[in-house]
Amino acid sequence: MLSLGDIAKLIGADCHGDSSIIVESVADIETAAPGQLSFLTNSKYLNYLTSSKASAVITSPEILSSLEEEHTNGNFLLLENPYLGYAKAAQLFDTTPKPSLGIHASAIIAKDVDIPASASIGALVVIEEGCVIGEDVIISSGTHIASNVSIGQASRLYSGVNIYHNVVIGKRAVLHGGCIIGSDGFGFANDAGEWVKIPQLGGVVIGDDFEAGANSVIDRGALNNTVIGNCVKLDNLVHIAHNVEIGDATAMAGMSAVAGGTKIGKGCTLAGRVGVIGHLEVCDNVHLTVTTLLTRSITKPGIYSSGDVAQPNKEWKRKTARMRQLDELFNKVRNLEKEIKTLNRTND
Repeated sequence: MLSLGDIAKLIGADCHGDSSIIVESVADIETAAPGQLSFLTNSKYLNYLTSSKASAVITSPEILSSLEEEHTNGNFLLLENPYLGYAKAAQLFDTTPKPSLGIHASAIIAKDVDIPASASIGALVVIEEGCVIGEDVIISSGTHIASNVSIGQASRLYSGVNIYHNVVIGKRAVLHGGCIIGSDGFGFANDAGEWVKIPQLGGVVIGDDFEAGANSVIDRGALNNTVIGNCVKLDNLVHIAHNVEIGDATAMAGMSAVAGGTKIGKGCTLAGRVGVIGHLEVCDNVHLTVTTLLTRSITKPGIYSSGDVAQPNKEWKRKTARMRQLDELFNKVRNLEKEIKTLNRTND
């Protein structure tokens, strides 16, 4: 429990109202109860303020100034970016269990691996030879870490994570269940109809403050390393292929995939189910909207889209039928242009 004033100091907000009230947790503005802190980031949800039972609300000065006077007498924490304020406040009330320190009796750890006293190693964890485990690292049950892996300070690996050999992970990384780092990239040569596997000889190097969602996969490089920058965030079910390079502070939503050898710049975002083909270059600050398929490099920052949105089935069928006629229509128009030119020359 924290007072509203203490929360304001911790998240860098201005307190409007009673700073002494006690907050026990955070909640959605529709369901919040007394003792809970909520947030409002969009003025179209202002009507919820009249019925909300939250003890206080995080919002922006702009939104507060738009309220009718009778609604401004409540308790508010004001920031220019209220969603960021909510994120910081939620961290203060995080209910994620904290595991006990030490090494579980069932863990199997190579003799040459030193585990810091501040670390937590769960049941049935396997750590092979040559690994380096940083201070305050948490490795949950059933995780397997192959040889010559380095895991930076204060990183957390949830249950069932698999880290292949020769992988470097920076500080404060979070890897959720089922995440696989360093699996083989998709490399095969065709020999008269038979596929010959190309050994993947590179590794994976990941910067600080990285997070990968459940069942996400990052492949090792074929020769050079796959490289992930600082503060990169991956959602669940994201696939990063071999030798991909991702710049700092880039984020990718669920089911996105980047094919081998592609370089993605800093501060980019890939919405859900985005596909990027191999060996492209994407500059900094590029934003790809939902289901975009990228087939060419991008050299200018901005928002890019492709694909189609849901529509009535009859309308979609009609548009699809017309798309199939485009070649025929193009040829007709071209022939008409030729005929018009011929007629113009004749008339001249």
